[in-house]
Amino acid sequence: MRGLRECLLTAIAAIAFMNVDGQTVLNPTAPYDSPYLKEHINQRKPIVYTYLREADVMWSKRIWRVIDCREKINLPIYYPTSPIQNRKSLFDVIRSGIESGELHAYDRPALDDEFQYEMPLSLVKAKLNTMDTQLTQNINTGAMDTVLVPVSIESAAITQFWVKEDWFFDKQRSVMDVRIIGIAPMREKYDKMTGEYRGYEPLFWLYFPECRPYFVQFEVFNRQNDAERRTFDDIFHKRLFSSYIRKESNVYDRVVVEYAKNIDALLESERIKNDLFLMEHDMWHF
Repeated sequence: MRGLRECLLTAIAAIAFMNVDGQTVLNPTAPYDSPYLKEHINQRKPIVYTYLREADVMWSKRIWRVIDCREKINLPIYYPTSPIQNRKSLFDVIRSGIESGELHAYDRPALDDEFQYEMPLSLVKAKLNTMDTQLTQNINTGAMDTVLVPVSIESAAITQFWVKEDWFFDKQRSVMDVRIIGIAPMREKYDKMTGEYRGYEPLFWLYFPECRPYFVQFEVFNRQNDAERRTFDDIFHKRLFSSYIRKESNVYDRVVVEYAKNIDALLESERIKNDLFLMEHDMWHF
């Protein structure tokens, strides 16, 4: 009798999970979609940075980069545009982290990248979920009425990320090293009247050291081996992405495109990258 009662309760609970307010949700009794229980990612911790003293930093340079998710090597950051069972895009991971309170966004009208102005959760949600106007025909009068419709920023619209990082030479270990300081998702902008493309708009900045314990919980697709997937923290820590430099620290505090255009901007970006390469090699004499 007791066993029958437990079976009925389980069946009722399963029905409740499968149909809530007419919507299909996660079924806790569904078969596990793997021949084994995946526990590695859930137990991962970010790789601890090597301790660094100010006295050991004999040279440093701040760099701002652009990660274009449309490049082939960066596709695992962009896809899937809609969350699936075991994977999310980087922007969906960031969105879920902010909504859960584990990540914090920073912003101001001029887009602060020094993490001085924390955005309230309500402001972040308002930025990610806006209202737009749309003309809809009135079924009673036949006239075209203007109505408000909710518009949510989708992951597919985030095709670039800004990354702020510091390159430095640590004389204690005799190595050139890099630490990412911040990351910002970029949204494509279009003219509301003409639909014309207007470039990119940064949404907010995230303090990357705070993001690492959260990013390490989400796996990224591995083209060669599904059993050896990396996490988003691995992608950034091991530099498994492609990017180009948009700015280096300078007396004018200007970005590359302010003094170089088109192909010259690309060449300037490569020059800065090559200077970092030469700086490390110039530290040694053979």
